[in-house]
Amino acid sequence: MIRIIQHRNKCIGCNACVEAAQNRWRISRKDGRSVLVGGVEKRGIFTVVTHDSEQEMNQLAAKN
Repeated sequence: MIRIIQHRNKCIGCNACVEAAQNRWRISRKDGRSVLVGGVEKRGIFTVVTHDSEQEMNQLAAKN
């Protein structure tokens, strides 16, 4: 299992994470920033625990 962590306030809304991992990321229509699908928010940081099979595409999303 892997844990994906997102600091949403640092998002610039470039859509690169959505292109790398469409099943885990979406762009909010409200503010144009990315949303971690299934993420739980705690003090402005979103996290989700997911299966190892998503690791490669989410590492690419983080790199982008």
